[in-house]
Parts: sequence; structure tokens; C-alpha cells
Amino acid sequence: MLMKAEQSTLLLIDVQEKLMPAISHGDEVVDRCIVLATIAGLMEVPVLGTEQLPDKLGHNVEAVRELCNQTLAKHHFDACPDGLVDQLPEGRQHIVIGGCETHVCMMQTALSLLDAGYKVWVVADATGSRNEFDRDVALDRLNESGARIVTLEMVAFEWMRHCKHPQFRNIQALIK
Repeated sequence: MLMKAEQSTLLLIDVQEKLMPAISHGDEVVDRCIVLATIAGLMEVPVLGTEQLPDKLGHNVEAVRELCNQTLAKHHFDACPDGLVDQLPEGRQHIVIGGCETHVCMMQTALSLLDAGYKVWVVADATGSRNEFDRDVALDRLNESGARIVTLEMVAFEWMRHCKHPQFRNIQALIK
């Protein structure tokens, strides 16, 4: 099944200032989340962010915050009990998800979204954990649970569908 931009919402989990220095390859994860959110904006895909205890862990990285249409503060690891499903745009059943930590908040949220009937794509190169082994095991578990594991480029090209898309050159420049 292909992702469709008109049915997608991008969800960025806890790309927080105080958390990212502890994440393995955290700068790369932030960069990928920024590019992904920028592409979503070009494709008119809504972007939602979450922040785990922002009063303690700080807000999302500024560049990510600016690209989110809205941000949900949460205290559960899984964003769904804190109101995420109510915040998702109606009629968009494809949830494309990235963020941190892959094996905790991102995974628990993705699993709950699957249970709620959403189709979930996890952008592997836009996720991170402090320990890479935890990240890899979480991606395996998500795959076995029905989430589709993808890359940023897979998302970009599936959303565009063809090289004559009006945003093709802009998006191509972002991913090169």
C-alpha cells in the first residue's frame, strides 16, 4: 500500500531540545524530522508534534516547533491517552511518524494508533533512541505489529507520485 499525501498526517514525537543531545545521532534525527516536516508543508500534509513533560524536558527544537501546525503536551509515553486522536485531522487515516525515543514514546504511540485503526508508517531515519539497539528492536517490533517501516525518501516520492509534481524540484533539493 502506498502512502497518499491527501490522506496523511505527519506526527513528530518528542523532538525536544533537552532530550536530543542524549539521542544516538540526535543531530541527524533532528535534521531528518525538519526535512520531513518541510516536505509535509510543501505537500499540504498537516504536521503535529508532541512534547513529553515540556516543563522539565523543554520544548521541541525550535525549527521543528515552527513546522508543526500544533503541538500536544503529554505526560503518558503513548500520546493517545493525552488526546492525540482527538487532535488528528478528520479523514486522514495515514499517520507518518518519526521522533524519539523510538522504543518508548514513539513506539507506544504508533502501536496505539494501529490499535485505533490507523495505517502507520514509521520513518526509520527520522527516529532515534539513546541506544541504537533499543531503536532497532523497536523498529522490528513495530514492523511485526503492522506498521510499515520506511525512509524519508520513500515518503517524499510516494507523496509526490511522479516527477511532474509541482513540488518535485523543491523536494528533490531538500533530500539531496
